[in-house]
Amino acid sequence: MEIFTQTPVIVAGLIILGILLIMIVIFSLWKKVPQDKAAVITGLKKRVITGGGGMVIPILERIDYISLENMQLEVRTEDAMTSQGVPIRIVSYANIKVKNEHDCILAAIEQFNVNNEGKTVGIIKETATNMLEGKLREIISTMTVEAIYKDREAFASQVQTVIATDLLEMGLEIKNLNIRDIKDDNGYLDALGAGRIAEVKKEAEIATANAIKETQISVSESKKLGEAAKLKAETEIAEAQKKKDVQQSEYRREQDQAKAIADASYEIQKNITLKDVTTAEMDAEVLRQQRLKEVHVAEVQIDIAKEEKNIELATRKAERKKAELRETVIEPALADKEKQMAEAEAEKYLQIAQAEAEAEAKRKNGLAEAEIIKKTGEAQAYAIREKGLAEAEAMKKKAEAYKQYNDAAMANMIIEVLPEIASKVAEPLKQIEKIVVLDGGGENGSNNSVSKVAGNVTGVMTSVIESVKEMTGFDLKDVLKGQTYDAKVNKNLNITTDSKPTQEKIEQAVEQISE
Repeated sequence: MEIFTQTPVIVAGLIILGILLIMIVIFSLWKKVPQDKAAVITGLKKRVITGGGGMVIPILERIDYISLENMQLEVRTEDAMTSQGVPIRIVSYANIKVKNEHDCILAAIEQFNVNNEGKTVGIIKETATNMLEGKLREIISTMTVEAIYKDREAFASQVQTVIATDLLEMGLEIKNLNIRDIKDDNGYLDALGAGRIAEVKKEAEIATANAIKETQISVSESKKLGEAAKLKAETEIAEAQKKKDVQQSEYRREQDQAKAIADASYEIQKNITLKDVTTAEMDAEVLRQQRLKEVHVAEVQIDIAKEEKNIELATRKAERKKAELRETVIEPALADKEKQMAEAEAEKYLQIAQAEAEAEAKRKNGLAEAEIIKKTGEAQAYAIREKGLAEAEAMKKKAEAYKQYNDAAMANMIIEVLPEIASKVAEPLKQIEKIVVLDGGGENGSNNSVSKVAGNVTGVMTSVIESVKEMTGFDLKDVLKGQTYDAKVNKNLNITTDSKPTQEKIEQAVEQISE
């Protein structure tokens, strides 16, 4: 059983071994032929192999190699007689090879193979050289020296054509043939070339002279053309420079013009901007003046309301002062004097401050107006016109406010200056250091000196009020009487003056009375 189970393995191994042996035999019998060689196998069947491979069975078959490379030959033909009987020597080179064709390879193997590739190549070279030398002599004998010398290419082509057939019969082909040198020992070629040399020299000398002449002419012409070209170039350069200068001048002019336009535009824009700024400032000034005017009107209205409110207080104050004047003269006068001095100082300080503020405002306004006048006259005219209109409007409103003053306001204005009048009246009393009273002994003290002094003061004040009435036409007593509760409620009195004095008239009256 074991033998039968191992039989397939043994069989497979034998088969593999047989295959390996067959492959080894095949590889050992396989012959490769390079591209530059040809192999001829003879024996069982004649075969030619080039650039491939094939099997060669030992003993039964034989393989021979022959080179397919080019073989260079140097052929020296000594004393070859031309058709003219002139012996010449020719040295030429030729390239031949075994033609890569089946019949040519077999022909070459048959004629040149000696079982050694190198010796075979030597035999081929020797045979081809001898054949070329013979053919050269045959063709030289049919040609003249001049024909061979002058047209070597035709001579070589003729030789190559004649020998190609003979070489092909031996399985060879000629690739090219070059005649390198042709000489003779008798001086024929030298003599042949002497005349030609002389002619050539003559032609060369003539050609040289003509060349020199043409060169000189060309040089002169070139110089002439060069000078003309130079002059033309200089003219063109000058013209180009002129154009350049003109263009530069035009460019500078355009630049200056553009700069002037830009500067003018800048100045115009600057003036427009300054005008706009000035206009805005003047608009702001006008608005400010209008605002001040409105504030002033409001202040006047407030003052009027205050004055109306203070009428009653002024009436009461006048009655109280009148009673106090009846009680005493000196001390109330001195008190009034100090009070009026303080008020005068305050009023003076206020007026000074207002004057300084107005002066500073006028100074700044003057500087601003001067700057505005400097920049633009139109803005100045506009500012002056608007300012005049604002001042006229303010004066108009002030005049209207004065026109609206009623009797109470006028009475209040007069009452406000009464302390100053009293102070002026009491001014002489301040100079009195001592008063000596002499009693006249009248009944009920009617002739009492003190009472007389007080009565004099009261009389002076009464005369002052009368003087104010005469100078201004305003009767303070009637107004005060009309403002009392009894007059308005019980008697329904409404006293009006025929004419309303202005503040200027009242001030003038006070100054005259004070004097």
